[in-house]
Amino acid sequence: MSETKDIRNSSKAPEPVGLYPHARKVGNLLFLSGVGPRERGTKKIPGVELDDEGNIISYDIAAQCHSVFQNVRYILEDSGSSWDQLVDVTVFLTNMKDDFKTYNKIYAEYFKDNQPCRTTVEINCLPTPIGIELKCMATVK
Repeated sequence: MSETKDIRNSSKAPEPVGLYPHARKVGNLLFLSGVGPRERGTKKIPGVELDDEGNIISYDIAAQCHSVFQNVRYILEDSGSSWDQLVDVTVFLTNMKDDFKTYNKIYAEYFKDNQPCRTTVEINCLPTPIGIELKCMATVK
């Protein structure tokens, strides 16, 4: 993990797609930038199959959920926090109608012991061909 002032970046989570850090610490709070399911160092997105032009041929929201939750965990841990210190989660889905039930079931598995506040919204698209992104806040010990 590299740190400049209160900026936190993980060496395990996928690189940001713009000029922003993985997280920023303010007091005892950690604010995570939007986190998707991509894999670090590649353009691979677990659960997403693209054609030669980059259009989505098929996707598996369950695989994306597991991957995005792992990426959030990487950022939390590399920033001095942990999964059980999450206090607020905003979830962006690109297909609420088809994906909410699966996402909600998987979310319940990951958050059975810690239940942060949660907001889930449907959006038209995300900057990369993904179906889910999380924006999180956590405490830092």
